[in-house]
Amino acid sequence: MSKSKFIQEFKDFAIKGNALDMAVGVIIGGAFGKIVTSIVNDVIMPPIGWLIGGINFKDLKYDMPVNPLNEGGEPVSIAYGSFLQTCFDFFIVAFCVFLMVRGLMKLSRKKKEEAPAKPAEPSAEVKLLTEIRDALKQKQEK
Repeated sequence: MSKSKFIQEFKDFAIKGNALDMAVGVIIGGAFGKIVTSIVNDVIMPPIGWLIGGINFKDLKYDMPVNPLNEGGEPVSIAYGSFLQTCFDFFIVAFCVFLMVRGLMKLSRKKKEEAPAKPAEPSAEVKLLTEIRDALKQKQEK
């Protein structure tokens, strides 16, 4: 495969609408993920922590005992509070994606319903013009 053919194939792929739509979706999705993370960390979790006794979810962790085989090693922690916040992030993003897909499906159903199932009957003027055209063709053939 020549280099110019490879480059041309890449250009064809990159310029197609699907590739551009996907790239835009990934960029917007990344930005949306940051917004959801901020909402969870800064808006949702503080009131939940306040309701259950002023607990900061980021600080929730389980400290495991020091490994007896490595006496001088650092203790290991399981940060389940951070995991809970990530789960909230996921559920909010999944719910928003569900709502968006549901809305798009409704729009696509409406478009299918609006599309005419069969072609419309030609008007009387169109029928008359067709007859005139056919008559003129017959005269020219004689």
